[in-house]
Amino acid sequence: MESERHATAHDAPAADSRWLVTVTQLPTEDPAGRMRMLRTLESLGAAVMREGVYLLPDSAANRHALERLAQYVSQNAGIASVLRVEAANALQQAQLRRFFDRSARYDELTKIIRSLRVGYGVSDASAISRVLHKQRRDFEAIAALDFFPTEARGRTEHALAEAEAAVRQLLFPTQAGTTVKADEPMLGRTWATRRPLWADRLACAWLIRRFIDAEAKLQWLDKGAACPPQAIGFAFEGARFGNSDARITFEQMLPQFGLGAHAALLRIGAIVHFLEVRGTPVPEAAGVQTLLQGAVRRASSDNELLREAEKTFDLLYEAYSDAREVTRA
Repeated sequence: MESERHATAHDAPAADSRWLVTVTQLPTEDPAGRMRMLRTLESLGAAVMREGVYLLPDSAANRHALERLAQYVSQNAGIASVLRVEAANALQQAQLRRFFDRSARYDELTKIIRSLRVGYGVSDASAISRVLHKQRRDFEAIAALDFFPTEARGRTEHALAEAEAAVRQLLFPTQAGTTVKADEPMLGRTWATRRPLWADRLACAWLIRRFIDAEAKLQWLDKGAACPPQAIGFAFEGARFGNSDARITFEQMLPQFGLGAHAALLRIGAIVHFLEVRGTPVPEAAGVQTLLQGAVRRASSDNELLREAEKTFDLLYEAYSDAREVTRA
């Protein structure tokens, strides 16, 4: 019932004074049914006027959802009535609208978004991006049930857009592209990146070991630590191999090592890009994220974490390579 309601876009509430009042009563011996009813009303954005009495703006989508809810309640030995009412005057209309004022929730979200500024240039930009993505989802959840938008919504949207632009600049600083000379020795080198290890850094380490130098030594630096002079830095600000204007380090490294036309690696790059900075959704990303999160929790060291992550990227590479062969056949 809830999922069906979410699948239907909120049509705009009536511009006049029409409302839907739902009066419900369920048997006390049916706590599961009561909880389902309350969750459904919450998912619709209904306001509680008093126990068992709920208010929503009158709209076709809301009427349909409440009628389905009333049918469910009746089938479970309860009572539910959906009434269409009108506010008696402008004062009463304003009072009813106040039940749906989301300003406090928007203001609290704005404070959280602005508090992220203290981490700009200090905390890992990818970590800030992931937190900001959660704030974007929270904003969309509030806005989906915001029947009467106020200035608070605009302030939050503006703060969110500003933060996303700032974090994107941190993730993709404008810098000249790094090239690898044909005669430059790349074997037997030490490669270094910073903790914490997540999708892009782990994927780059796998790429180095699998396609550039199987015997490469990898060094994990503490946050803020300088890269050793003889090591090749990757996937952090100021490293030799870093993000470009629109690509994460993994994507940036592919063409620099002659792998830019490798379809399987490009598909892996799209997943890693989404896990680091979001953007275009990739269906497989959720599963890869779950596997990497499990590896982070399970691993007792960075080297063990890389070994676990390498298994995931190996499987992805083999699956995408096999899929390409099947397509060709």
